[in-house]
Amino acid sequence: MNAALYLIPISLVLAVCALAAFIWTVRTGQYDDVEGDSARMLDAEDKPLTKRKPPDTSNH
Repeated sequence: MNAALYLIPISLVLAVCALAAFIWTVRTGQYDDVEGDSARMLDAEDKPLTKRKPPDTSNH
């Protein structure tokens, strides 16, 4: 019985935190364009990676 006195308030606090996080993500637009990212990934043009020049190791 004593364990329930600790676990119930802890679970309520965690539930409120989860609800607050969900509401924050909805308000900031995290779920606005779910399909767009997957479509852009498939339609993206392939661009070659640019090679970096090696650092100059000569002593002047």
